Amino acid sequence: MSRMDYINLAYLVAALSFALSLKWMSNAQPARRGVLSAELGFVLAIVATLFLPGISGQGYALIAAGILVGSILGVPLGLLVPMTSMPERIALSHAFGGLAAGLVGISFYYIKIDHDQVNNFNMAVMGAEVILGFLVFTGSLLAAGKLIGWLPQRPIVYRGQNYLNFAVLAVAIALVIWLVIDHDQNSLLPIVAVLGAIFGILLIVPIGGADMPTVIALLNSYGGLSAAMLGIVLNNKLLIVAGALDGASGLILSIIMCRAMNRSFTNVLFGAFGAVDEVAAGDGPQGTVRSASTDEAGDLLKNARSVVVVPGYGMAVAQAQHKVRELADALEKEGVDVRFAIHPVAGRMPGHMNVLLAEANVPYEQLLDMDEINDDFPQVDVVLVLGANDVVNPAARTNPGSPIYGMPILNVDQAGCIMVVKRSMNAGFAGIENELFFNEKTLMVFGDAKAVVGELTTEVTGQRDAISL
Repeated sequence: MSRMDYINLAYLVAALSFALSLKWMSNAQPARRGVLSAELGFVLAIVATLFLPGISGQGYALIAAGILVGSILGVPLGLLVPMTSMPERIALSHAFGGLAAGLVGISFYYIKIDHDQVNNFNMAVMGAEVILGFLVFTGSLLAAGKLIGWLPQRPIVYRGQNYLNFAVLAVAIALVIWLVIDHDQNSLLPIVAVLGAIFGILLIVPIGGADMPTVIALLNSYGGLSAAMLGIVLNNKLLIVAGALDGASGLILSIIMCRAMNRSFTNVLFGAFGAVDEVAAGDGPQGTVRSASTDEAGDLLKNARSVVVVPGYGMAVAQAQHKVRELADALEKEGVDVRFAIHPVAGRMPGHMNVLLAEANVPYEQLLDMDEINDDFPQVDVVLVLGANDVVNPAARTNPGSPIYGMPILNVDQAGCIMVVKRSMNAGFAGIENELFFNEKTLMVFGDAKAVVGELTTEVTGQRDAISL
């Protein structure tokens, strides 16, 4: 076997590792195996690439420098960024990936055009890849900025917005067609890159913060498509496979999230979701809020037959998952049936709550998806909502004027008693008031989720110990 045969064999094994990793990561139990499979695949792919013919000593030095710089940036991002900031970190990774794909495409063009080695097909693929790469770069940066809070989360809309967006994209595509006709117009590709970057900005500006996780998944799909196109240009089969897997998985994830939010791709990209209608949101309170102390809430929990915990972003921010597990254990010792209701888009990305609760060793069989638990809420004695907001807002069912109307939610308002743990009455990510807070069955327990849940556990266990004495 020749060197290239061994390299292609390594690429094949790496591609299989990527495919298996996606399969295993689709379920919580083998997810760690999936991550390990992907890591091993990447290591194998990188090592095999280092043996490609034509890489000189200077090339190895540049590769080593790139790995060093990437590691200096990537290791702190991986170790120091908390779970609550994963969507922002993922958006930044997409931005760097899109930028890398765009720059490599431009560099390849100028190298090949000097040797008259650019054909029509390669030129068309390169142009599309550059547009997508720079679109993902700027779009992901804006998405990260909105999630972090550096940029306004409300959508910015104006008359003729979509016409401007499509005009910018049309000009970029026209320049690519010109390059396909005349490859030597070597000043056009940087203009295409700038137009792609502008289009990425224009694409994200009218989208509200509530849709940012979905947009990030969609940008991930675009980034994978860009990488696959780059693989075609570079004649790298593994890059084609990896990009296709990335693009397909991002597209599937976007579809899942859009279904969970009752959104279409058109609405996500151009619907300006999150714009609050004055009639729907209102300017003042919608009713009376009833609050409860932790000792009152603890007594209600202890005397319930069944309790459903609904985790949300507030639990993630407070890092309260371990305290939640302690509370569940304490309630189960009292004979209370405890389950967890997980909305597909609870937190800031799909699986966010599952990962946090799995970290706290909450049994996987207690984690129920929305479709599995929703019909049971009328028989539930107490629902404990920990920082969730839009995913439990009855306005999604009852208020046609609400921007979240039609979005599937957890039917917690049908339970016998609802306890909501929040720091304040602030609106959720969609920027609208939650009708659940004014429900006559709702008790608001204000405070940090970790501290409140800890006090609730003390109340439950303290009452048991007092009875035993």
